[in-house]
Amino acid sequence: MIRFSKEWRTSVKQAAKPSSERSPQVQSLTRSLIILETLAEHDGGLSLTELAHISELPTSTTHRLLTTLENRRFVRFNRGSNLWSVGVQSFVVGNAFARSRNFVPLAKIFMRHLMDQAGETVNLAAQDQEEIVYLAQVECREMMRAFVRPGSRAPLHSSAVGKALLAAMADVDRNRITQRRKADRAETGNVYTPEFIKSLEDVRTRGYALDDEEQSVGVRCVASVIYDENGGPLAAVSISGPSARITNERIPFLGELVRQTCKDITTDFGGRLPSEIDLHGGGTSNA
Repeated sequence: MIRFSKEWRTSVKQAAKPSSERSPQVQSLTRSLIILETLAEHDGGLSLTELAHISELPTSTTHRLLTTLENRRFVRFNRGSNLWSVGVQSFVVGNAFARSRNFVPLAKIFMRHLMDQAGETVNLAAQDQEEIVYLAQVECREMMRAFVRPGSRAPLHSSAVGKALLAAMADVDRNRITQRRKADRAETGNVYTPEFIKSLEDVRTRGYALDDEEQSVGVRCVASVIYDENGGPLAAVSISGPSARITNERIPFLGELVRQTCKDITTDFGGRLPSEIDLHGGGTSNA
């Protein structure tokens, strides 16, 4: 399972630290969200001590917030095991997002067909700031296959779906992400090098991106983008599998399969392709 990135955790936990400019209510809300995100990563539940340690919050504060969240059914406490876990209300809220993005059921119809064509696992993901969040997966029938749980995250720059989304963004949106990362390079290192930015041009040209064992050793992914009604990147679909099966010779074939699938989903969902809207130049395409 892919975990939340170190950079994402650091930024959220920094926001939870006391500040003279931050109200107690905002601080408590931020800390409550940290607790929910932490519990979401641990299916078996966590003890109070474990949760406080992982969340980097005082035990007394963690218990107080858990009590409030339990009253609202966002978390639940198993008195037999003394473990805390995500509650039913968290599912209700999360399911509301899935309903609002009703392209997911539509996309899965196409994803199943793509899995049959490619013989490999197919994933659906969307952008969340500098990360991607996996929304759905259709597993292939092979014994050895890639697996990622819906809700898992990965960095934009090291995943095929992330690269595809970056390449499809309007320049101003992509620059906002790369410039923000450059500002933090002393602490985390700048992954958005000139070479990386230039490689995104190749992604746009061929219509798909490649993760060559960058996210997981031994796993390769090929991805393309689904566009919304304004011609912006809505989500991305990837084909993933062992490097032994996704060979250099198969990549162009798989890339074309996923590119065409995303084009079909875009059309069926009522989206518009880049050839219809010139996002990068700021005007309307005549092509």
